[in-house]
Amino acid sequence: MASSTTPLITPHDLERRPESTGSPSGGSTTGKVLAGLLVSMLVLSSLVAVIHNQLQKPEGSSGSPEIEVKPSSRGVGWPEKMVGAADSVEWQRSAYHFQPDKNFISDPDGPLYHMGWYHLFYQYNPESAIWGNITWGHAVSKDLINWFHLPLAMVPDHWYDIQGVMTGSATILPDGQIIMLYSGNAYDLSQLQCLAYPVNSSDPLLLHWTKYSSNPILFPPPGVGLKDFRDPSTLWVGLDGKYRMVMGSKHNDTIGCALVYHTTNFTHFELLDEVLHSVPGTGMWECVDLYPVSTTDTNGLDMSYHGSGVKHVLKQSGDEDRHDWYAIGSYDPVKDKWYPDDPEMDVGIGLRYDYGKFYASKTFYDPSKKRRVLWGYVGETDPPKDDLIKGWANILNVPRTVVLDTKTGSNLIQWPVEETETLRSKKHEFKDVMLHPGSFIPLDVGMATQLDISASFEVDNEMLGATLEADVLFNCTTSEGSATRGVLGPFGLVVLADAALSEQTPVYFYIAKNIDGTSRTYFCADESRSSKLLDVGKMVYGSSVPVLHGENYNMRLLVDHSIVESFAQGGRTVITSRVYPTKAIYEAAKLFLFNNATGISVKASLKIWKMGGAQLNPFPL
Repeated sequence: MASSTTPLITPHDLERRPESTGSPSGGSTTGKVLAGLLVSMLVLSSLVAVIHNQLQKPEGSSGSPEIEVKPSSRGVGWPEKMVGAADSVEWQRSAYHFQPDKNFISDPDGPLYHMGWYHLFYQYNPESAIWGNITWGHAVSKDLINWFHLPLAMVPDHWYDIQGVMTGSATILPDGQIIMLYSGNAYDLSQLQCLAYPVNSSDPLLLHWTKYSSNPILFPPPGVGLKDFRDPSTLWVGLDGKYRMVMGSKHNDTIGCALVYHTTNFTHFELLDEVLHSVPGTGMWECVDLYPVSTTDTNGLDMSYHGSGVKHVLKQSGDEDRHDWYAIGSYDPVKDKWYPDDPEMDVGIGLRYDYGKFYASKTFYDPSKKRRVLWGYVGETDPPKDDLIKGWANILNVPRTVVLDTKTGSNLIQWPVEETETLRSKKHEFKDVMLHPGSFIPLDVGMATQLDISASFEVDNEMLGATLEADVLFNCTTSEGSATRGVLGPFGLVVLADAALSEQTPVYFYIAKNIDGTSRTYFCADESRSSKLLDVGKMVYGSSVPVLHGENYNMRLLVDHSIVESFAQGGRTVITSRVYPTKAIYEAAKLFLFNNATGISVKASLKIWKMGGAQLNPFPL
């Protein structure tokens, strides 16, 4: 139970706490504070020139220099005996997606904006390219694209987190203090909730962190499994002045739910009798997120906003199906209850952030640009032995803004942050390319491994209306991919293809007619022929996407060597593909338009930019 007599955390509390985390070192906390201040001052002065050079563009340039990442151009630090093997798969490494130089990365944690810097923490294994020894990596950026890697933020060094410093969230208090709540895995893998702070909240880089001396602050409550209690959210203050926090759990084995806690001091929490929300049959909820979206404009909102014109998004990562599900609804700040607008599209049975390879996402509010930003991690589908050879595993998606689709009112819009466009360089434009049934047209853009593609497709409405053939059973995931020929689809783009098309990753629309003459549009990505390798994932991903009256069919694709992020209809439906081509790499990677429909012609217009590489540098200590 929360105690009203326990004082709020003060800066003096930090000076009394002997525990610190990160890279082991000796000395008192006061010494570490002074050392941290000195290091921060020296580092910041040295960073000025580095950041200036990193963010400067050549005069008259609209984007970053065109840099294609080649083997060994982003040093991965392979073990010496594996250098040859590692170089043979170095083409898989992304050029402008975030990833550490080596080893395993997964859940993004505690993202925040602090004193001019974006901070990203992430689950990381500093010792291997496979899961284990979960530690928090740390990086900072001025623009969400170019990053400096910092020393480790937190390591598993106490009994309550010895098996892993797991998912957590950051909260910035009104007085500028920062607190981090995270799940620790104890010796028996019990999930315990813990508290940590920066040693010096006035340090822009937040280099040093300390764990609360009385951790853990929360144990699994009665009736909740020891391993079914994790991932505390960012805190927000309610109308009564108490702070709220939600966490993922389940009860009766199959009913996924979000628990709600109140606190007045961040060390003692009170569990409410009723859950925020639950959905039968959805299993364990992880990485629960609750946040507001405006119904009237495109600005992001902080969770403490209590004005009108707001809906609330509830999101959970399904531990059983490994998908990130969301629903739009209403949050009652008095009862601490959330209600879906459409019960048939509830959390875990309705919409997903991403219909491809994407998991354990987290959002944060960016006050500098008044936006909400979303990150998730993109896992591998190759064998772990291959990850050990190449020396790394997994990457994060390009950060996305998240807003409500005010045209439909029933789904979110996700879009790459505007800073992504600073990497654009050479532009290719194609207008009114006619695609007759069965067309397959190459697009001459040179090397097609790092691209930002904006494509629009105009369908002959007269032919569309005259089509009588119903296709009520179509579904991206159960189809035969782009080889499936219907009257009204598929049509779209083929990326990461070799000239002979022995490897290809099509991203496309498929229009399916209903019996009553209406139509549904699907947006799909087909990995089934993406690689000659036999032991990698080759799924057909996708879902339906709303196409409103008067809209052309449009998509934006971010292509980056072995990852393709695809956004349909301005970001209503998103698919992330993780592919492993062996022939369609570097200069051999080609780009095509195609129309495999049997009954309609399509007119395509495209703008294609070559993309430069992001700067991911070690911190210049």
